[in-house]
Amino acid sequence: MIFRVPHFLIASAALAGLSACAPQTGTDVMREKVAFEPKYAGVDTRLLEGDLVNFHVAMAGARDEDDVHAYAECAAAQYALIRGFGFARHVRTTTDNQGDLWTGDAVYTISAALPRGLKTIDAEVIVANCEDNGIPTV
Repeated sequence: MIFRVPHFLIASAALAGLSACAPQTGTDVMREKVAFEPKYAGVDTRLLEGDLVNFHVAMAGARDEDDVHAYAECAAAQYALIRGFGFARHVRTTTDNQGDLWTGDAVYTISAALPRGLKTIDAEVIVANCEDNGIPTV
């Protein structure tokens, strides 16, 4: 005698097995495997106009552009605090990699009140986070 399993039961069992799998992103897995021994090479800060500030950062040993973005954000947060402001808003960041040297060119606006936009940062929170993670600020 042949026992037939309805197709919906087979599909349900397969979906139940797959639902336990968590998707992994290749970037996260790769970042964890790369040794992270950064060498922060400095920040050059330029006031462009009004509340618009440009940060040029350089570092060696970055895993990827996210590390360069974090360094620029730390510089922007500290700069805002030094100038008596509590907030900043990210405008843009471009990165470049030449061998082991990474550079970033970031622009932020600084303000006393929480600015409009999606990429806002609370300067005190970010500076504390940078200190916890060993990322230098201005």
